[in-house]
Amino acid sequence: MRRSEFEVLVRDGYERLPEWVRGKIKNVALLIEDEPDEATRREEGLKPDETLLGLYRGVPHTARGEGYGVGMTLPDTITLYQEPIEEAAEEDGISVARVVAETIWHEFAHHFGMDEVEVQERERQKGL
Repeated sequence: MRRSEFEVLVRDGYERLPEWVRGKIKNVALLIEDEPDEATRREEGLKPDETLLGLYRGVPHTARGEGYGVGMTLPDTITLYQEPIEEAAEEDGISVARVVAETIWHEFAHHFGMDEVEVQERERQKGL
């Protein structure tokens, strides 16, 4: 899939988040990379046969105090990894658009303060 097509899926996936959620998102950049680089793989403790679909980096919404954003504050980032997302879609027999939307939801859940266990429990409840 061309990057421009993937970018459209990311935009659409973001727009699938409920309006009340999007309205609370502040200072977050959505990025796209082909796959996690070696530094990210080491940081995340990935084995050679493991990868990431997405990664949230930043200060979770729940941890931002009164001083957050005073002065220059770099945005949090959510990086979506195009190649692993396309591979996951093919392996699971689902659309790339669905994997993108689910990954965006997952990473924004981290932005709003959920840890991995909480995110996975919510996903289980939603049937994801």
